[in-house]
Amino acid sequence: MDSLLPPEKRSRVIVNTDAKNEADDQFAIVHALLTPSFEIRGIIPAHFGERRTTDSLRESHDEVDKLLGLMGWEGRVRVADGSPRALPDEATPLPSPGSALIAEEALKNDSRPLYVLFYGPLTDMASALLEEPRIAERNLTVVWIGGGPWPGGGPEFNLSNDIGAANVVMRSPLEVWQIPSSVYKRFSVSYAELLERVWPHEPLGRYLVEQLVDFNAHHVDRPMEFRSLGDSPAVGVVMAPECGASTMWPAPEFDRGMAYIHGRDHRPIRVYETVDARFVLEDFYAKLARFARGEDSSVLLGPLPR
Repeated sequence: MDSLLPPEKRSRVIVNTDAKNEADDQFAIVHALLTPSFEIRGIIPAHFGERRTTDSLRESHDEVDKLLGLMGWEGRVRVADGSPRALPDEATPLPSPGSALIAEEALKNDSRPLYVLFYGPLTDMASALLEEPRIAERNLTVVWIGGGPWPGGGPEFNLSNDIGAANVVMRSPLEVWQIPSSVYKRFSVSYAELLERVWPHEPLGRYLVEQLVDFNAHHVDRPMEFRSLGDSPAVGVVMAPECGASTMWPAPEFDRGMAYIHGRDHRPIRVYETVDARFVLEDFYAKLARFARGEDSSVLLGPLPR
């Protein structure tokens, strides 16, 4: 199957994930791993602050390991831990195996684009930039699930876990695709949908549904039979950048209240206003079903089997 999509036709992808923060990272991690047009260069477990736990990086690492185990992919994907906490200030990096992975991959002599998908804070991207400024001029795109609605902004979880890191990235020359909360919150799925489309594909699908329902049961006070798979748009826009409407805006900075600060004359970034949830979610369901049957989705990128 690899011959149907040779390496030169694949995008290099690194996934940076606060995997145990909620229950949506798990879906987006699996989706990225099952996407044949991605060559996954590594997964970076990330911290998610100290409001829910004092050991968030370890919890994210353990969740990544669990997913790889359920897929039977232990040892197949490089896992490099990111920083255990936010940057102390906007000039001081926190070196980690994760930030080293980003710099190493960005500086390779490889003409293919590199996408780094951030499902949480931008700590490890900012640290990599501060450690190795040369990466700012490389063919690297940051795809970030984070920030409040444009143009005003406001409190948003991923941004809140490292505002300083977001400012470092926004001031840099790097290409950034931002998917703010007004977009990612619209990727809701119902329990009924998950029971029909995900649960039957054991053991991975069953775990994905169970951990989502369990999260709601322990962290949501009101009756709830849905959850937003808010990290999944990051996978979709790399697969098909035109799967949503976007506008190029000068990169903002953020104040301590997470409001956008405009007018700083930074280079433009792509801000998504919509992403096609049907395209992204149906693609995930189909890839999960094929994986559960032992079929390789890359067959669809070449001649169809007879």
